[in-house]
Amino acid sequence: MSRVLSSKVSTTPFEGQKPGTSGLRKKVTEFQKPHYTENFVQSTLSALGDKIDGCTLVVGGDGRFFTKEAVAIIIKMAAANGVKRLIVGQHGVLSTPAVSCLIRKHQTMGGIILTASHNPGGPDGDFGIKFNCANGVLSEVDGRLFIVDVVDSVDDYVHLMRQIFDFDAIRQLLTGSDGNEPLRIRVDCLNGVTGPYARRVFCEELGAPADAVVHSQPLADFGGLHPDPNLTYAKPLVEAVKQGGQGFGAAFDGDGDRNMIIGEGAFFVNPSDSLAVLANNLDCIPYFRRLGVRGLARSMPTGCALDRVAAAKKLECFEVPTGWKFFGNLMDAGRLSLCGEESFGTGSDHVREKDGIWAALAWLSVIAQRQQSVQQILEAHWDQYGRNFFTRYDYENCESAPCEKMMSELNQLVADPSTVGKTFSSGGKSYTVSKADNFCYTDPVDNSVTKNQGIRLIFSDGSRVVFRLSGTGSSGATVRMYVESYEKDDTRMDAQAALAPLVDIAITVSKLKEYTGRSEPTVIT
Repeated sequence: MSRVLSSKVSTTPFEGQKPGTSGLRKKVTEFQKPHYTENFVQSTLSALGDKIDGCTLVVGGDGRFFTKEAVAIIIKMAAANGVKRLIVGQHGVLSTPAVSCLIRKHQTMGGIILTASHNPGGPDGDFGIKFNCANGVLSEVDGRLFIVDVVDSVDDYVHLMRQIFDFDAIRQLLTGSDGNEPLRIRVDCLNGVTGPYARRVFCEELGAPADAVVHSQPLADFGGLHPDPNLTYAKPLVEAVKQGGQGFGAAFDGDGDRNMIIGEGAFFVNPSDSLAVLANNLDCIPYFRRLGVRGLARSMPTGCALDRVAAAKKLECFEVPTGWKFFGNLMDAGRLSLCGEESFGTGSDHVREKDGIWAALAWLSVIAQRQQSVQQILEAHWDQYGRNFFTRYDYENCESAPCEKMMSELNQLVADPSTVGKTFSSGGKSYTVSKADNFCYTDPVDNSVTKNQGIRLIFSDGSRVVFRLSGTGSSGATVRMYVESYEKDDTRMDAQAALAPLVDIAITVSKLKEYTGRSEPTVIT
């Protein structure tokens, strides 16, 4: 295929232009440097090799600052590289799950997603680019013209949701047309990409009142909000549900792949518990009743509540490194139906991505079927399986060198054979180490090995402490500490109170305060 008229531009490499688990994320000002964006886009297109000739790609993002400029660059460079067709979201806007939906529907080679997910936006904020692979049959496109199709950002995604869920049952729940009081909901889009999707799904399709969806206008700077759906950054939702008496609340991140679920009184659903509850109730969703459940998976730092459900239902359960690609391999092999991460990401094989609106619809499906509140569903789950108390401490934007030294010392600790058998005590409780390691994963599909995925101290009662340096920030280092403890009987305790002794041990053993220079974490979830 002949390429469109193009010219060659000399350039040089940029230091640090290396993608992490979620693509390349940097400050907007970095992407605005001459040739910076072009270099990375060209590297991405070049990596496709000869298959790029005549292929189709999807392009879209969360609408953050610099999206339109980046889309224009990608269109020109794709044409010059021999791409035959681009499917672009209107105004360059597509949620991450919607990109995956379009990739599958049109069987494209893949998609370029412009997002920094839950990171802040605006001229001084973050920007990002990542590539999602096809994992399907490549499109065969004939002819010699370069085509750009601008598509409605919402239609195909909503059509897919209708095929997965019983919209009639959820509509009855939200409108009271089943004779019961309507379930009042509040959905906060944090001025990210999900606004148009949420208005269409929850209001137009399912009958919720227009004011049930808030912060629904995608804005380049997210209106000054931090588009990360957790108890710290989505606090306005928590307070609104407390005061407004809604029975269900949900918040989504900038590109729509993360979710936070709360119940009446702002009852918080820990993401690890959310995944386990959905796994236990997949028969409430028509998609799984039709296709069955092939397996479950969680990222290693995610709480182990899912493992108990898998054991009870005799399903395969995989523990994988952080990063959605590991779930993707299992999905492609037909061994995985539902998966999730403790970082507020839940998804299934419907789009091979985590999907915030999907997660909210899944919860509403369970509520409609069981006719119980969010809290009642959680407490019934704990009564059945016991409770994996779980918390995560985030220390954001720390100095990199001290944090790397801390991780090095922790690595020496878990490599020392004498660590196993040691007992640590705090608050009248003692924990004996039964296993200590730096998590290593062998993919059961392709046998690839992924090492150094997190320092783990696993105790004899099943409790765990995990330490990781996150790769999702655009600058500095983010230290994440995960603490988990299992209780069979006393399941109604406050999570932070239940975990306080183990948190104290973890902070002391890691010398986390000394190395980060922080007396308190930035975020606790």
